[in-house]
Amino acid sequence: MKCRNLSFAFVLSAVVFASGLCVESAEPVQVSAPAPSTTPNQRAAPAKPAAPAKRPAPVWQGVEANRLSRKAEMYFQGVWGVGELHVKTAESGELIRFDYQVFDPSKAAALNDKKVEPALYDPQAGVKLSVPQMEKIGKLRQESTPRVGMIYWMAFSNPTLAVKRGHRVDLFIGSFRATNLLVE
Repeated sequence: MKCRNLSFAFVLSAVVFASGLCVESAEPVQVSAPAPSTTPNQRAAPAKPAAPAKRPAPVWQGVEANRLSRKAEMYFQGVWGVGELHVKTAESGELIRFDYQVFDPSKAAALNDKKVEPALYDPQAGVKLSVPQMEKIGKLRQESTPRVGMIYWMAFSNPTLAVKRGHRVDLFIGSFRATNLLVE
C-alpha cells in the first residue's frame, strides 16, 4: 500500500513539474543556426540583432473592462451613496438594465424618487431611452426606500435595438449623472 502511494506521489510531482516547465517555456524560443566557418579570405557578415519578441495582444478581462476608476467610485459613494454601477442588455437587447448598490440610503434616495424620470442616452447610436410604463405592473424600476447593501435596478426600453453591448452610455436621474458607462 505504501509503495502504491509513493509511486502515485512521484507521478503526481512529475506531472506538476512538467506542467510548470510548460508554463514557463510559453515564450517563443529563438534558435540561431550555427555560424558558418570562415576562412581567412572570407569576411564574416555582420551579425544582425535578433528582432524583439512580439507580445501577445491583451486579453479581454470581462467585467474588469467595465470598472469605474477608483476616483469615480469614491465620488459616487461619497456624493450619491451608491456604487457598483452596471449597465447590461436584457431580454435579447430590448431592455437595458441599470443596477446599483446602495451604501448610504439617505443619499441614494434621490435615485429612487418617483417624481424624477430617468433617462439613458447613447451618443454613439444617437438615442435617448426612458423607463417604460407597463399597464398592470407600472414603471420598470424600483421606487422603494433604499436600504444599505441592497442592489436596485431600473430597465430602459430599447425597442429599435439601437443600444448594443460595447456602447458607452450616459445616465441621468434628476441631478444624478453617470457618464461613459459600458453596456455589458
